[in-house]
Amino acid sequence: MAKINENYLKLQAGYLFPEIGRRVREFQKENPGASIISMGIGDVTMPLVPEVIKAFHEGVDEMSRKDTFKGYGPDQGYMFLREAIADNDYKSRGANIEADEIFISDGSKCDTGNIQEIFSQDSIIAITDPVYPVYADTTVMSGKTGSISSNGYYEGIIYLPCNEHNHFIPEIPDERPDLIFLCYPNNPTGATITAEELKKWVEYALQNQCIILYDAAYEAFITEDHIPHTIYEIKGAEKVAIEFRSFSKKAGFTGTRCAFTVVPKELMAYTSQGEQKSVHGLWYRRFTTKFNGVSYPVQKAAAAVYTEQGVKEVQRVIDYYMGNAQIIRESLSEQGFRVFGGVNAPYVWAGTRNHIKSWDLFDGLLREAHVAGTPGSGFGPSGEGFFRFSAFASRENVIEAMKRIQRISV
Repeated sequence: MAKINENYLKLQAGYLFPEIGRRVREFQKENPGASIISMGIGDVTMPLVPEVIKAFHEGVDEMSRKDTFKGYGPDQGYMFLREAIADNDYKSRGANIEADEIFISDGSKCDTGNIQEIFSQDSIIAITDPVYPVYADTTVMSGKTGSISSNGYYEGIIYLPCNEHNHFIPEIPDERPDLIFLCYPNNPTGATITAEELKKWVEYALQNQCIILYDAAYEAFITEDHIPHTIYEIKGAEKVAIEFRSFSKKAGFTGTRCAFTVVPKELMAYTSQGEQKSVHGLWYRRFTTKFNGVSYPVQKAAAAVYTEQGVKEVQRVIDYYMGNAQIIRESLSEQGFRVFGGVNAPYVWAGTRNHIKSWDLFDGLLREAHVAGTPGSGFGPSGEGFFRFSAFASRENVIEAMKRIQRISV
């Protein structure tokens, strides 16, 4: 008799974004004439920049010739891409990360979900609330939690509430976790963490033998100079942190698929007898066993992001999206919403008006304005009463969406 992994039965409803898609499709079916503007799922809308496309074409052409054809690539990704990442994203910021500490993958979502496999089944996980749903859902799938409680929290997870009172920055927990998920710039709130605040977490991890799983997928959208772009700007972080990065939002690779994870060689974890083991070695074993790499043309396209022309072209697209974020922030603020984020991140986090529930606002905006966003409660109990707007729509749609919302009462 084939048996299922019953941990999946603990999960509540469906994954957030497919549920949004389902509701939008149902509304569209019932209202075929409605022109729906999507500002919910964080998918980009601008095409890949010319420098990236040029490299992509060159990579494909190389695959068509016998003398330049590529089969299986290097285990951790092509050195030309890993060296470009190490030099431009880390060494340029004073972080001593080497190319052989970088693993090229097809997405940070996969890596943040898979990373728990190399840690003990009885590891205690801490996550912020609200939070990107993958962290909590994959913790449940892995069997590290009990059932969900009436307050919306799973037994066995340490939750770190983030709200207006603490400026969406979590406080150090009373109970010691083994693994700590942090995401900054934050999805969904758009909040950022200063070097001083991040230093507290690094020092806590050093003192308590914790590991920080740092999701920096949106670092390219940071506009303020005092905000760190990588956790490795903090002294000692290479001993306690794994960092996840993506080309999806930074360079429009949501449909192209390329990301990377940094696992420093100084990072150690422990056996049940207290013996130190290299986390880099464990992830290398897992990575090479279950993944055969990102295609050569895609990696060549990703490397073009770091060329002089690529940097300029990618920055123009980022500036475009952040211009959208400014329009959203200003418009919602003028309409009486409490507005956060949108300065160093492509998401605007808005408090609902008149104490309306998040999903009720979602339904109201879809029904009355034909605008789809993301209900804050989908990111965790502390997200109730908030709503996330994505700046990845076209400029015309952003302006039109704000006009539509201004005309309705929700």
